[in-house]
Amino acid sequence: MVAGPRARPPARPGAGAAGRVPSVDEGRGGQVIPRPPGARPGGAAPWAALAASDRRGLTLARVAAALADHHRALHGAERISVDGFPDPGAPAAVLVPLFEEDGEARVVLTRRAAHLRSHRGEVSFPGGRLDAGESPEQGALREAAEEVGLDPAGITLVGRLTKLGTVSSGTTITPVVAVLPERPRLEANPTEVEHVFDVSLAELAEPGLFREEHWAVLGREPFPVWFFELPADTVWGATARMLVELLRLVLGV
Repeated sequence: MVAGPRARPPARPGAGAAGRVPSVDEGRGGQVIPRPPGARPGGAAPWAALAASDRRGLTLARVAAALADHHRALHGAERISVDGFPDPGAPAAVLVPLFEEDGEARVVLTRRAAHLRSHRGEVSFPGGRLDAGESPEQGALREAAEEVGLDPAGITLVGRLTKLGTVSSGTTITPVVAVLPERPRLEANPTEVEHVFDVSLAELAEPGLFREEHWAVLGREPFPVWFFELPADTVWGATARMLVELLRLVLGV
């Protein structure tokens, strides 16, 4: 099966347009977003001031160049972004697979199966906890092969995004960015994945898809939570944080 249908930008801003925080059950794709009481709208997308022409032509070459610079900046430091929470610790990795069509880099995403005990219906990258002795790159490739049947042959690993901690799953995730030579043929593993699809980085940067909210939980200071409202899915949480970082690196904002 070819990686699922392209995600197209909606004709109008989705649920939770600027100035309104949706109710707890408004996540698309059948997921429930545990929005705390008092959540409030945040700011505009970091790339909102860019001209439309500057948000297009996001090729794999631009992605690879941005990741190379970022990886050099991380070397020896490996900063961890945890939204103000302590580092949960358990090592995990995800693969951020990209391919190019019509001059635009497209990223492969999955929707988690509805029968899973946690994170059901959420959009994520293929990945999971590392086995003993695995590097993040080895673990990310293994998980992508298990979840969506991605053949590691021909994949070029171009760098890492910043490690980030997730309190809900108790892990510290290393996002590993990979470039594919063409649109992959993928098959969702039904024990973990309900649907595989792709969306271009340029589409993610379109007006009306991004939303920021400020949440305060467990007595912590309010922190930003980011969302992308796709036609059939709401991308949020760790996956949205990775996409925001990737877009900021490629767009230079």
